[in-house]
Amino acid sequence: MSQKVMAIAESINIMGKRSGTAMKERIQGPIQEMAKEEAVAGASYLDLNIGPARKDGVELMPWVVQTVEAVTDVPLCLDTTNMDAMTAGFKVVKNKELTIMNSISAQPERMKNLIPVAAEAGCNVIALLWGPEGMPRDSNERASMAVDLMMALSEAGIPNEKMLFDPIGTPITLGADQIASGLEFMMMLGDIAPGAGSTVGLSNVSNGVAEHLRKYLDRTYLIMLMKYGITTAIVNAYDTELMAICKGERQAHVDMVHAMMDGDDPDPSTLDKVAIQHYKTYKALSGQSVFSESWLEL
Repeated sequence: MSQKVMAIAESINIMGKRSGTAMKERIQGPIQEMAKEEAVAGASYLDLNIGPARKDGVELMPWVVQTVEAVTDVPLCLDTTNMDAMTAGFKVVKNKELTIMNSISAQPERMKNLIPVAAEAGCNVIALLWGPEGMPRDSNERASMAVDLMMALSEAGIPNEKMLFDPIGTPITLGADQIASGLEFMMMLGDIAPGAGSTVGLSNVSNGVAEHLRKYLDRTYLIMLMKYGITTAIVNAYDTELMAICKGERQAHVDMVHAMMDGDDPDPSTLDKVAIQHYKTYKALSGQSVFSESWLEL
């Protein structure tokens, strides 16, 4: 049976060329076109990322929400570090129970201010494993943060089934250790928070890598996460191969990488072009080969 992952499309972003200018100048057309394109690509959710938006977030987030909801019924993922903007977005979003709040971290201020908003909305919540001191050092620190977040959300009446834990993907350019720690946490999640979901921003793993190479890292990283039951992922919906993996259309490649994760390597001479890409990329992401931007050519 093929494995599937719900895709949260990431491209409507204040940092994007098309969407960023449109947000700043309040031009609906480009944003609505992108929303429709991501929906056609098969996205399960549309992430609307306005960044910190310190000056105008309280006005911008509702505007983006209403702009997108005018052309699609695909559920939204409201993405901002501005807590007032998040609150404003949830006041206008149509289907609050299907919407995702991106995110509540294990930082006291965000927990205090946003958990009540999430509880009132009845929405899904990305529980971001980022604490007062920043990035967790290993899987055990991730687990500790997850317990803290789960308990705080639960006390507010938010069930595990509404939680999406994000162990935080880290750039391969910083080494493979943190990638391994994130995967170790994914193995533990079912015991920590039964019934909870999970998510990762895939493009984090390829951050800092040449643009034309990033897709290969994102694709294989998703497959690695799928071994431990990732339920959603924040993805580039314009990458048709990545979306095919999300839709369960590349099970042979998924099975191959999962076998490698269990220590069963295939004979590279028997692999097709795409399988070879996954083979070499898995070796780099798992730390079995030293990462450089020529990893696919070795």
